[in-house]
Amino acid sequence: MNTLSVVIPCFNEEATIATVVARVRDADTMGLKCELVIVDDYSTDGTLAAIEALTAKHDDIKLCRHHVNQGKGAALRTGFAEASGDIVLIQDADLEYDPSEYTRLLKPILEQNADVVYGSRFKGGSSTRVLYFWHSVGNKFLTLLSNMFTDLNLTDMETCYKVFRGEIVKKIQIEENRFGFEPEITAKIAHMEPLPRIYEVGISYQGRTYAEGKKIGWRDGVRAIYCIIRYNLFR
Repeated sequence: MNTLSVVIPCFNEEATIATVVARVRDADTMGLKCELVIVDDYSTDGTLAAIEALTAKHDDIKLCRHHVNQGKGAALRTGFAEASGDIVLIQDADLEYDPSEYTRLLKPILEQNADVVYGSRFKGGSSTRVLYFWHSVGNKFLTLLSNMFTDLNLTDMETCYKVFRGEIVKKIQIEENRFGFEPEITAKIAHMEPLPRIYEVGISYQGRTYAEGKKIGWRDGVRAIYCIIRYNLFR
């Protein structure tokens, strides 16, 4: 394996996108050549201009644009189609997840032990910001419900940090446009034959408040329940 595609879905992240890109470009990718695939999901602030300024300076950044806002799942669908790497990694455009931890995420795949790696916020990373109790309960409930249908023993199904061998991503057609992507792709991986080798590693998490730009809400939790049932029982 020689290349890593980091897919970054982005919507109204003017304040953080340049920092995230800098941290990704500085990250230790364990010898893999890295390309960044940034998908602007029709941002209404200065995000697009910030990304265009970055692409003018760096030839390892590929910019994809949506001309109407569609959601994180749709942005990842676009990004996966453009990714050419042997390994594909999802990176949010905010500062909640730290690219300096890429070595933890990549190591199980590069050592030929894993096909898919999830970064778990609940397995003991270096630090986790203390925030919303009910969000934590909701995440753990959705992971439990997902595990009951997939027969996996994940601790954090809703995590951003998911890493795949490129051939795994190419086999999956993403249907969900918003945050339902997380239970959808988990279900579709769990029901692949043969079952891919799935690993979890502990990561840190610097969550945001709603005032700082957090976007997921209770309606997304309801949709996640629907997606868990749909993509496990009605494949």
